[in-house]
Amino acid sequence: MTVSSIQRVAVIGAGAWGTALARHLAGKQIPVRLWAHEPDVVRGIESRHENHLFLPGVSLPATLSATNSLSEAVAGSDCLIFAVPSHVARPVLQRIATLLPQPIPLISATKGIEEDTLDLITQVMQDMLPAHMHGSLMVLSGPSFATEVSRGQPTALCLAGQDARVVKTIQGLFMTPNFRVYADDDLIGVQLGGALKNVMALAAGVVDGLELGHNARAALITRGLTEMVRLGVAMGADARTFYGLSGVGDLILTCTGPLSRNHSVGVRLGKGERLDAILASMQAVAEGVRTAKAALGLALRCGVDMPIVREVNAVLFADKSCRQAVGDLMEREAKEEKSLS
Repeated sequence: MTVSSIQRVAVIGAGAWGTALARHLAGKQIPVRLWAHEPDVVRGIESRHENHLFLPGVSLPATLSATNSLSEAVAGSDCLIFAVPSHVARPVLQRIATLLPQPIPLISATKGIEEDTLDLITQVMQDMLPAHMHGSLMVLSGPSFATEVSRGQPTALCLAGQDARVVKTIQGLFMTPNFRVYADDDLIGVQLGGALKNVMALAAGVVDGLELGHNARAALITRGLTEMVRLGVAMGADARTFYGLSGVGDLILTCTGPLSRNHSVGVRLGKGERLDAILASMQAVAEGVRTAKAALGLALRCGVDMPIVREVNAVLFADKSCRQAVGDLMEREAKEEKSLS
C-alpha cells in the first residue's frame, strides 16, 4: 500500500476532532466521508460546509461530505479513522464490523478507556472487528486542539501501529508542512498517554480553579506524568513513550491550554460548581470524567498507586471537596522522587 493508493477516507465521528481530521485530509484533495450521529450536523455540513455544533466558524472543503449512514461512509473507503467518544465505541464498531469485507488501515483517534471493561480502544476493536483487521490497527495521538489544526497552525502527533509498512503509509497520508506525524509501535503507551492526560487535566483545572498558583500546577503535571508512566510500565508500555508527544506533549497542552474541555471542567469544580451541572451545560464530551473511573480501575487491577487519580475520583464521584483532595495529596508521607512512588 502507498499513499497514492488511498483514494477515499472515511472518518467515523463528527465531533470537533473527527471533523478537524476530516477537514485536514480533505484539504489535501482526498475525498472524505464524515459519519455523524446527529442529522443536524450532516445537514449543516452538506448545505453550509460547516459543523456548526462541534466546530463552528470553520469552513469545510467541498471534498468533505457528511452522512448519517455508516454503510455509506465505509463503502469504497481505503482507510478508516475512528473518532467517536469511548463510551459508544463498542456499539459503533459492532455496526462497522459487517461493513469491512477486506482489511483496510483503521486509525483510532479516540482518547479514552472503556469504562466497564477497562479496555483500551484498540482492544475493543480487536473484540469487535474480524481478525483480518487486527494487524492494521493504529492510534493517532498527541497535543492537538481541533480548532488549531483547522486553522492550519503547526501540529505534531504520534502514529502507533504494529505494521511498520502501513504506519509509514498513513504517516505520509497525514503529513503536510503544518501537520507533522512521528511513527511509533507502542500501542499501549500511546493510548494510555492520550487517555490519562485528560484525568490529569481535570486535576490541573481544579488547581487553577482554587487559584493555588503556578508552582502547584507544575508539581501536579509532573507528578501526574509519574503516575502515567507507572501504570503504563505495569501494563507493558515503553516508559519512553510517555516522554514524547502522546505523553508529556499532550499532558502539557491539556493541563494548560484554554481550549481544553477537561481543564475547564476542573476549573469549574475548583470554583465550587457541581459536576452534574457542569456536564449538563456542555455540548461536547469531557473524556476525563469517564476515564477517571477506568484509570482507577486499571490502577487497582495492576496494583499501581495513583494518588492523583484516586483524589480526582473522590472529587468527581464521592463529593469530596477540592481543597480537601489537594490537602490530602500534599500531606502524604515523604517519598523519594526517583522511586516513582
